[in-house]
Amino acid sequence: MTFLNGSDKNWQSNCIGRRTMKNNNFENIFDAYQLVSGAKIKGKQQDEIFELGAYDALKRGYTVYPLEHGIKYEDFSVIVSERELKANFLIEAGKANTAIAA
Repeated sequence: MTFLNGSDKNWQSNCIGRRTMKNNNFENIFDAYQLVSGAKIKGKQQDEIFELGAYDALKRGYTVYPLEHGIKYEDFSVIVSERELKANFLIEAGKANTAIAA
């Protein structure tokens, strides 16, 4: 996803302040039951945080919104497939979908 042409490969560490979530509160995504609307996700290689939106069946992917300092930017979004989410993203721990017994 990141294209670097001859520049420093750690350029993000120079630009990102201490307010990013660099802690270990994120875990691997194993199945679709973890992918719930409102969950925080981040790339395995980057420190940017995103918020997971609803699943779009027509486009076969999840809507993902950028999140910065706790503010969700709804004017920009991307569609990411489940396969790409599993391979390239981590999800915030404890946000898995839990079944409610009726």
